[in-house]
Amino acid sequence: MSVSVLVPTTGAWSEVAGYAALADELGYESINCSHISARDSFTTLAALADVAPNVRLGTAVAPIYHRSPASMAQTAATVDDISGGRFRLGLGIGHRITMGQWHGAEIGRPLAEMREYVGVVRALWAGRVAVDGARWRSEFGFVGFAPRSDIPIYVAALSRGMIRLAAEIADGIVLWACPSSYIRDVVVPEIAEVRRAAGLDLDGFDVLAAVPAAATGDVDLAVEGIRSELQRYFGLPFYRAMFIAAGYGDDVAAFDAAAGDRTAQLRAISERFVFDLCAIGDSRAISQVLERYRQAGAGNPMITQVRGTDFAPTLHAAAEQKTTAAGARA
Repeated sequence: MSVSVLVPTTGAWSEVAGYAALADELGYESINCSHISARDSFTTLAALADVAPNVRLGTAVAPIYHRSPASMAQTAATVDDISGGRFRLGLGIGHRITMGQWHGAEIGRPLAEMREYVGVVRALWAGRVAVDGARWRSEFGFVGFAPRSDIPIYVAALSRGMIRLAAEIADGIVLWACPSSYIRDVVVPEIAEVRRAAGLDLDGFDVLAAVPAAATGDVDLAVEGIRSELQRYFGLPFYRAMFIAAGYGDDVAAFDAAAGDRTAQLRAISERFVFDLCAIGDSRAISQVLERYRQAGAGNPMITQVRGTDFAPTLHAAAEQKTTAAGARA
C-alpha cells in the first residue's frame, strides 16, 4: 500500500533533509518536491538522493514552460542517473499569471502543448536528435551519456481534458487540491474510460493525489493553516473551475463576494471542503482519510504539510496507517 510525501523546498536545509531521511526510513513510496519560488525542485531532489537512498524521487510538479524540452530531458535524466534510476518526472502546465510573471512565457493551447512537450522529451531520451513540433523544436543529442529511455512521466491535471490526456500519454497523474469526492466522481471514471478504450493497463497507471495532512490535537489551528494556503488556489482559474466541478461552487461564490476582506475570504472556504480534502486530527483520523482517498481511486496519496503544523508527527502517523493496513491484509 503506497503512501508518498511532498517534502517542502522552503525552510532550513537541515529540516528539508530531515523530513526526507525520515520518509525514507519509514518506507514511503516516493519523496516529491513542488517547483515553487523556493529551492529548485530538481537540484533539491538530486541532493536528497543520498539523504534518502531507497525511496523514489519525483517532481510534483515542474511546469513545462520554465525549461525547454531539451533542458527538461537533460535535467531529469541527470537526476535519474544520480539517484540510480529512482526518478520520475512530474510535469504540469502551471498558471498563466505565474508563467508570465516568472518566466515571460505564454501558455497557448495547454492540451496540445503538453502532448507535444512530453513527446519531445521522450524522443530525446530515446536518442532522436531532431524533433520539430508546432511550438518546440530541438536538435539536442546526449553525448557520452545514455539516459534511461523509460523514465516515468506523470502529468498534473485538474480539468477533464487534461485528465484524459494524462490517462492517454503518461504513466501517472498528479492531483493538487482535488477533494476525494472529485477523484471518485470525475478523475477515476475519466482515466478508466480513456485507458480501456486504448487497450491500456488500468492497474499500472498511478494516481498520485496530494492530501494536506496534520497529525495534531489542535484541529482549529490546522484548519486555519490550510485555509490560508487555499486562498491562493481560490484565486486561480484552473483551480476555481475544478472546485466548481467538484460541487463547491458556493464556496467559490462566497470567496468572490468577500473580495477585499481576507478574513471573510478565508471563512468562505467551508469546513466541508477542508475535510473533504484534508487529513487532520489524530492517527485514526488520518488513517480514515487516506483510506477514503484509496477507495476513491487514488492508490498513492501524497501527504503534504499544513502551514503552521509540525510535519514529523504527520509523517509517522501516515506511515503507521500504511503499516497497519499491510498487517491487516497479511
